[in-house]
Amino acid sequence: MAPGEVFAQGAVVPVMVIKDLAHAVPLARALVAGGIKVLEITLRTPVAVEAIREIARSVPEAVVGAGTVTSAEDLAAVSEAGAVFAISPGLTPELLDAANQGDIGLIPGIATVSELMA
Repeated sequence: MAPGEVFAQGAVVPVMVIKDLAHAVPLARALVAGGIKVLEITLRTPVAVEAIREIARSVPEAVVGAGTVTSAEDLAAVSEAGAVFAISPGLTPELLDAANQGDIGLIPGIATVSELMA
């Protein structure tokens, strides 16, 4: 999903840090029921990729994405798990190449050229 399409789906995007996999689907369902369907699950915990997989499978009306994506391996893992977009805290050549070769939209967290990562 292209970055513009992601943000067109919702003006509010919660940044979710899932520490307990059992909370992932109920939390996603509650957010969607409340009108928030674009969900960013950060890769800050060991269960993050599995949380993306469970939410994508169990809450089809959610637009599931991944945050804190920092490598081509991260991008491949979240894409395989069902994420339709990924947000990175910066942008490396490796990550850009992986995004260009994949089918998942990458939204780099940069505003200036100096925030590009070597």
